[in-house]
Amino acid sequence: MNEPKSDEQRSLEKEYEEYVKRITPTHNLLLQMLRAFITGGLICVVGQFLLNFAKNTLSMDQEMAGSFCSLVLVFISVLLTGLNIYPSIVKFGGAGALVPITGFANSVAAPAVEFKKEGQVFGIGCKIFTIAGPVILYGILTSWALGLIYWILKVAGVI
Repeated sequence: MNEPKSDEQRSLEKEYEEYVKRITPTHNLLLQMLRAFITGGLICVVGQFLLNFAKNTLSMDQEMAGSFCSLVLVFISVLLTGLNIYPSIVKFGGAGALVPITGFANSVAAPAVEFKKEGQVFGIGCKIFTIAGPVILYGILTSWALGLIYWILKVAGVI
């Protein structure tokens, strides 16, 4: 049976509710979206600058310039992760910093930095793909499945 709550229990519950309300972060959705837009936009501006630089200054074709741009963005992301700067960018920009290729590079590098004290093999080697591993696995699995569907449709004459 439910026994009536004592004044002390009600007081503790009210105190707990006030505590939860006080420590629970509040979010402004419009501000979060603006920050994500600005952060992602700045990453894209840097990428476009790198692409233009590679094409115009280094005389690369479009495909090579795109590869150059991706490599430099990944390098910058890993470097900023190692210097513990990228987490601050993610805290400010949210999805704007996590969605581009720089966010993927950060997700691979962050566990390596975090677990380096456990050694090369059991720290970095075992933990480096803890976040990115499932993304890679399901990306490859999905690509394989879609390729199989495409092949079946092509053999059937649908495509």
